[in-house]
Amino acid sequence: MRVLTPVLTTMGYEVTVADTGKQALVLAAQNRFDAVILDLGLPDLDGKWVITRMRQWSEVPILVLSARDIEQEKIAALDLGADDFVNKPFAVGELLARLRAALRGRERRFSARTRFKAGELEIDFAGRNVTVQGQEVKLTPREYDLLYALARHAGRVVTHRQLIAAVWGAEAEVDAQFVRVLVGQVRQKLEANPSEPRTLLTEPGLGYRLAPEDEA
Repeated sequence: MRVLTPVLTTMGYEVTVADTGKQALVLAAQNRFDAVILDLGLPDLDGKWVITRMRQWSEVPILVLSARDIEQEKIAALDLGADDFVNKPFAVGELLARLRAALRGRERRFSARTRFKAGELEIDFAGRNVTVQGQEVKLTPREYDLLYALARHAGRVVTHRQLIAAVWGAEAEVDAQFVRVLVGQVRQKLEANPSEPRTLLTEPGLGYRLAPEDEA
């Protein structure tokens, strides 16, 4: 993590480094950080346990660094409350872009936004209305619940398990295939070319990501 400090500092971020999971938890409890970049490969604790503990008292955005081939670790981290992940080895540009998206998401979580706009897609949360290119799109209740869950976390990965909880309920025993079918239905209504989606994107093996909201 220390190798990132010069880059982040140059970009205007104030950086605090923790070398262990225990130190990270102490620092997070004592400070109000805008975001946390967490390497799952900690020397003392399981990174997923750190996420669990941090989520007991903080909503700070957590960006996870994870080896590309450890798919289940990434799924578990996202299910436990991480906001996004970056595969190692990673490009600094991608890391910075994901960090900016996480920070924008944090601002929107606390501002209780009632509308969402990403390209040609617009959602009025209060009226449960969805339009594409100004034309109203009729969604079933479950299709809307799926889109709502993705929009509330726009720009970040939402796992199959998280979508199942949002659409069918936290206790529902629903196979991920039902999510895939529902996503396919929503794409048919939102995307100009559903076979090459540009708004509702697949994160293979993990879940889905809605395009980030337009800059204000």
